[in-house]
Amino acid sequence: MTERTYSQGWKEITLQNERGMSFSVLNYGGILTSLYAPDRNGKSENVVLAHDSYEDYIGDPNYLGALIGRVAGRVDGSSFQLNGKEYNVHANEGKNSLHGGMEGLHNKIWEMTTYQEENCTGVVLTCESSHLEGGYPGNVSIQVTYELDNDNQFSIYYHAKSDQDTALTLTNHSYFNLSGNAARTILDHHVQIASDKYVELDTDLIPTGNIESVDGTPFDLQTKTPLRSRLLSDDPQIQLANEGFDHTFLFKEGQKEKIVLQEEESGRVMTVETDQPAVVFYTGNNLSKEQLLTKGPAKKYDGLCLETQSSPASLHHEGFPSIMLKAGETYQTNTKFSFDRK
Repeated sequence: MTERTYSQGWKEITLQNERGMSFSVLNYGGILTSLYAPDRNGKSENVVLAHDSYEDYIGDPNYLGALIGRVAGRVDGSSFQLNGKEYNVHANEGKNSLHGGMEGLHNKIWEMTTYQEENCTGVVLTCESSHLEGGYPGNVSIQVTYELDNDNQFSIYYHAKSDQDTALTLTNHSYFNLSGNAARTILDHHVQIASDKYVELDTDLIPTGNIESVDGTPFDLQTKTPLRSRLLSDDPQIQLANEGFDHTFLFKEGQKEKIVLQEEESGRVMTVETDQPAVVFYTGNNLSKEQLLTKGPAKKYDGLCLETQSSPASLHHEGFPSIMLKAGETYQTNTKFSFDRK
């Protein structure tokens, strides 16, 4: 383990497994600043986007690598009803609330504790979110664990409890690029998502309440598909998201491997398993040269996010996976990213 302290008082911890794969995490925002994985020739490179200056993580509009909550995604009109009472949460994207608002988990300083076991190493991050922080009810205790084992599996475990009924769905907002050090865009990545349904969006990227079949659309990613052909589609839903995906896919039940991502030139393959009911698949459509990354100025399609979560659309529409957490009950979920080479 190595530890680095920054001028802001932030700490960054780096952990490595026995096969040379490693990850780094900041206590600010629980941000994953690096995840090094080998290519087919054994060369290890960073497969997540990171800022060149750590000060750029403050107020980052792209949420690079951050832990997201209390509610990941967009809350329509920045309000919802719970137990007969209306709660108004922070609006930070027009009239809507995105990723927990200005007091979201991405802005918190987390306590970090590392551990080492026979087959894995990890870090436990903890924080408290007070009643009405960001507008959400309940005092919530949150614990997130990043763990890397010797089979090159990187897992994120989420655990939370509230003293009042509340809304909660957590995720991580890392931008993956399997070319390594963002040498190429994600246009030539291949993706497979075990989903036959996606959620339609309006012009504010808020779910309309309609759940659509992927059949015959660019959203049919049930077999390994090159992203370039889909991102350059003239489909209205692709166009309104600034020529890309920013949509919720609802997973089929009973399938262990939910997502497979592959980059042909490097040979890297990443397989995602999760017990979450959905993923928000975002293809970096709004990345721009104003943001300076470790690889240089950002550009559109430099990375993609796989935000495994439940659905904030359930706050306003029937038929969506709920994000309600009852007082005293345990929120517990995990997502595993497995790395291989072909």
